Amino acid sequence: MTAPPFDNFPFEIVETTGENALAQWEQLKAAGRGVPVVVGDIAGILDPFSTDQFATQRLVQKTLAAANAIRFPEGLFKMRRDEKAAALEMLRKLDPSSDSEDDDHEPPLGEWPATTSDSPGLSVAYDIQTGQPLAKVHIVLVPTADPTTVPAHLQWGNWNDCPAPEYHVAALCHWRDRYGAELVGLDRDTLNLRVARRPTTRGEAIDLARLQYAYCSDIVDQGLDDLSALAAALMADDWWFFWWD
Repeated sequence: MTAPPFDNFPFEIVETTGENALAQWEQLKAAGRGVPVVVGDIAGILDPFSTDQFATQRLVQKTLAAANAIRFPEGLFKMRRDEKAAALEMLRKLDPSSDSEDDDHEPPLGEWPATTSDSPGLSVAYDIQTGQPLAKVHIVLVPTADPTTVPAHLQWGNWNDCPAPEYHVAALCHWRDRYGAELVGLDRDTLNLRVARRPTTRGEAIDLARLQYAYCSDIVDQGLDDLSALAAALMADDWWFFWWD
């Protein structure tokens, strides 16, 4: 069923349950009514933005043009280097005696694990504390034929360490072409992607893990602890999880 409209929210919203969210998403995708994305509690994507910030067509096109200009993944790595340089410069201005240096931090590689932890799957449809499916879940139907443009339509991103919307679009395009990745779920700070093709070698998986760390460092720094654990998970499961604190 369709949930009551939210003031000024421009897209159709379908209400379901966490237990049925993925099946409902599949049905909506096949129906061709736009690109469905499971958003869990709809307030999760409304809260970070005032309603007048939801994208006008002009803003969507501006974001998509910016995404098209990003050479991914090189552009992501450059953006992170620039962010680090700006932070160091700010620190030096605040404390001229600081001897902080740009050290190109990388998380530990670690040992290849014997087993991998269970994938969170479509985590936005579940209670993060209990692991139980949510009683009420919302699916937004974004009026586009291209799922990679969803972050542009929702103007999703650009807080804390989370990249701006154009970087999400560029990442989704790159990973769609390389791994058949598709955005399925999204809430205020989480993305759930499902892939059609996993990395096939440990070397490829480690390279992908390094890229995902640049995109979302919290999945290692506050999650799997090292690159090998992330790489092993990428080889073992079709679901990718990104979370920004």
